[in-house]
Amino acid sequence: MPSKKKPTIREARRVRELPPYLFARIDRLKAEVAAKGVDIIDLGVGDPDRPTPDAIVEAMDAAIRKPENHRYPAYAGSRVFRASCAEYLKKRTGVRLDPEREVLGLIGSKEGIGHLPLAFIDPGDVSLVPDPGYPVYQTATRFCGGEPHFLPLKEENGFLPDLDRIPKTVWKRAKLLFLNYPNNPTGARASGEFFEKAVELANRYGVLIAHDAAYFEIYSGRKRPLSILEIPGGRDIAIEFFSHSKTFNMTGWRIAFAAGAPEAVDALGRVKNNLDSGQFTAVQDAGIAANERPAKERDAIRKIYADRRRAAVKRLQKTGFRVFDAGATFYVWIRTPGGMDSTEFAMRALELAGVVVTPGVGFGPSGEGYFRLALCQEESRVAEAVGRLAEIAKPS
Repeated sequence: MPSKKKPTIREARRVRELPPYLFARIDRLKAEVAAKGVDIIDLGVGDPDRPTPDAIVEAMDAAIRKPENHRYPAYAGSRVFRASCAEYLKKRTGVRLDPEREVLGLIGSKEGIGHLPLAFIDPGDVSLVPDPGYPVYQTATRFCGGEPHFLPLKEENGFLPDLDRIPKTVWKRAKLLFLNYPNNPTGARASGEFFEKAVELANRYGVLIAHDAAYFEIYSGRKRPLSILEIPGGRDIAIEFFSHSKTFNMTGWRIAFAAGAPEAVDALGRVKNNLDSGQFTAVQDAGIAANERPAKERDAIRKIYADRRRAAVKRLQKTGFRVFDAGATFYVWIRTPGGMDSTEFAMRALELAGVVVTPGVGFGPSGEGYFRLALCQEESRVAEAVGRLAEIAKPS
């Protein structure tokens, strides 16, 4: 008779050793609170609430009907898509890139960032990772057997890493330096001087800079954030990740591109050739339509977040919250009230106020003592959420 013993399925150590996923706990509690009929205002996830512009949807509608687009796409992205991305960057930054050698199509920037360490990190190598920071930087490093070396981002330093404090022994072991400006979760910006310092040190030690520029187009005021490719020497030692997700309200479409040092673009492309078949050509065609939209459409999207930010920050400060605001991304980074740890405050906000916020510790130990709001709801809903948070922040 067949054995009734349940077979043992042995998962990889890299999966067993993943840190607990705090956001899954929040999702469970959110479902419990919603089941009680509570009106939940979700300011936890950075997912634009406005639809993709009609012209982009219409371009996709036309592209999806073309039989030639129903076949396998080009691994690196179609030539016309890569040329369009290069043209977009030239108009925005003045940097002229070779679309054949310096641009690579991605299935969303998360995919490209997650695959990059496979091209550069061997077991025992180091990635320099911001803390707090996007969790994929460290997770992808660990999946390759690499070691994340965390760079604390402190408020007193404008949430920029102090690159001079990285020991020489660590620089010599490092292969990648992850940067992300405008920054998630803090909203901080980086100056040209900071990028120049990063490029100088990366060149000195032979470290590739991986700059996550997902929020490149989300900022307040006239002074746009910098691309590291604009910095002298940057395009020789950096690869930069640009996303259509936030710029054009296209998070679900999964379209993005990487640009920069030809050697880095080539290495990442070779990894992708072995692991995926590229993005659906019709989606790339929609990406082309997005790249070619007039600047006034980007300006309109940007203004929505700027208006929401201005109103939210004013209300938060008026009710006693300590806010860090550099006028970029669609996040607001806030000190937890009354010395509460960030997880405690996030759970309290959800249970008592029906507001979902992201605890800072979810982005790394240095995020403790802060929480993040994503301004991805209408201004009236954000205002109501801030009012609710102010009530539970008061001493009982």
